[in-house]
Amino acid sequence: MMTSMHQGSAIRPRVAPALAAVLLALASAAVSESVGQPPGDADVPPGEQALGTIELPRRVLADGQALAAGTYGVHLTARAAAPALAPLERWVEFRQEDVVVGQEVAAIVPASEIGDVAESSPPASGSSRVEVLRGNEYVRVWINRNGMHYLIHLAVG
Repeated sequence: MMTSMHQGSAIRPRVAPALAAVLLALASAAVSESVGQPPGDADVPPGEQALGTIELPRRVLADGQALAAGTYGVHLTARAAAPALAPLERWVEFRQEDVVVGQEVAAIVPASEIGDVAESSPPASGSSRVEVLRGNEYVRVWINRNGMHYLIHLAVG
């Protein structure tokens, strides 16, 4: 019996590194296929684009910076918020007279999946909606453009 245990432990050091290498290769392949590829039928614009103009009803915080109530142009940037979710989370800029006055992360949701994310009906294609949520604690900017929904959540501040 001592011999079989010894033989088994002699095999393990050879098998373990090979098994680890195979598992690492499979995991790397899965990550490289998913990074940069949005799920489903998502067709996220690759670069920057203007998403529209919105009216903030009150002062909010965008990435810790105060934005006063008022009218802002919202522009999608090419900068990803998190590498693993790069296609579905991107930074947007809030602009007044072409000057960037704030930025925040937008969640990008394909039209085919918006029912799983939001309870209320979406704004019409090519339009936006600004809603005060959770007992006046948050403001959600919801932009519907070209079959994609851009959801931006801002703390009231």
